Parts: sequence; structure tokens; C-alpha cells
Amino acid sequence: MDLIIDNHLHGLIIGICTFLIIGIFHPIVIKAEYYWGTRCWWLFLLLGIAGIILSICLDNLFISSLSGVFAFSSFWSIKEIFDQEKRVKKGWFPKNPNRTYKF
Repeated sequence: MDLIIDNHLHGLIIGICTFLIIGIFHPIVIKAEYYWGTRCWWLFLLLGIAGIILSICLDNLFISSLSGVFAFSSFWSIKEIFDQEKRVKKGWFPKNPNRTYKF
């Protein structure tokens, strides 16, 4: 940790971790919509609320920042799960044959 502090690399490390968190959420949204549809949006809401609470309660600026990024990536995933359903409807992503769709 001293290496990061001494060389002022906090911003760079937070940027890299933000990129990875957003990148991890992309396939999670795709798989969640495939298996559960849009009815799992509340799970992303709960994850986002937990991330905000964690971000507020932590003293470590680095981990608190990453918790905030996680929280708002979770909130953004709520929108994306509904957009993913539209993408499936357009045929851009496969439908789950074991699930019934509204469309």
C-alpha cells in the first residue's frame, strides 16, 4: 500500500478497478436476464443499497470509492436488465428456451 501512496497511484488503481467492476457487471446482466428475466431487478437494487451503506461506513478512501462504484454499477444494471430484454426481443441475444417471455 505504501507503493501506491508514495507514487500517487490511487486514481489510477481506482480507474482500473472501476473498469473491471463495470466489465464484470456486463456478463452478469446478460446471464441474469437469460435465467430470470427482468424480475431480478430488485437484486441489483439491494446490491446497490448495500454498496452505498458500505461506502458511507468505511473509513478507507480506496475501498469506500470502490464500494460506491459497485453501488452505482448495480443501479445502472437495473436499467441494463430491461434494455437486455429489449435486445433479446430484437434477436441480438438468444432467448432461454426454458423460460416463457412476455413478448
